[in-house]
Amino acid sequence: MENYLNDIDFGKFRDLIYDASGIHFSESNRVILESRLKEKLRKSELSSPGEYYSILTRDKEELKQLLDSVTTNLTRFFRNTAHFETLENYVFPELVKLKRETGSNKIKIWSAGCSTGEEPYSIAMMAKEVLPPGMSVEVTASDLSLKSLMTAKAGFYPNNRVNGIPDKYLTKYFNQSDDGYMVKDEIKNLIKFDYHNLKFDSGNRNLDIVLCRNVIIYFDDAAQEAVIQKFWDSMNRKSFLFIGHSESLFGMKTQFEFFKSDWACIYLKTS
Repeated sequence: MENYLNDIDFGKFRDLIYDASGIHFSESNRVILESRLKEKLRKSELSSPGEYYSILTRDKEELKQLLDSVTTNLTRFFRNTAHFETLENYVFPELVKLKRETGSNKIKIWSAGCSTGEEPYSIAMMAKEVLPPGMSVEVTASDLSLKSLMTAKAGFYPNNRVNGIPDKYLTKYFNQSDDGYMVKDEIKNLIKFDYHNLKFDSGNRNLDIVLCRNVIIYFDDAAQEAVIQKFWDSMNRKSFLFIGHSESLFGMKTQFEFFKSDWACIYLKTS
């Protein structure tokens, strides 16, 4: 078995992954792709990258599994405290006022790139805790990784994965067992988990909040702009976009407005 990719093979895999997902591999992160492919070839007992590439061009399910393996699933509950402070102290109160003005009682949220579920569960717990009676929340949580989504949907987290959850939430919204914690149904029922590739339209519309944090950093400029435009199309006339603290829409052709709250920087749709 070859233990490296030559430049031609690297280019073929890079382009295949980009065309399928928008995820961009450059020379700087080439080693990640190579290590994932070596593991795939070893498990599949294939003799060369070319043989595996040929399979990928014919088998969409195998391509899905490769995309799953090259995505990064680093996450945790209430990751980036400043974002959750912005949600609690600014975004939710603003939306409650807006909904009351329009006679609506539901806030629609999309956690795009939800990984193993910590983000949407964090949002749902906070919404349950801070929204006034009569105001409900509907969370759609999507990811490119089927394996991660299965973990998310199960809602079970080992003891070492619940760091960051406030004690009052842990007691109120989880059932504890010897080896971990299970999310209670009252929180699970607020979330719909969905396999979705951000390269395509999600079908979501009239969303009040979109969170896509630490995802577009893996896309090139063209793919980033396309994804951000799809978010715009899916969102309500006044709504809120959260991206990763190391990500920015600066220099991008977008109608989103940059907004600096007392806690974190987010983006607004106000048209």
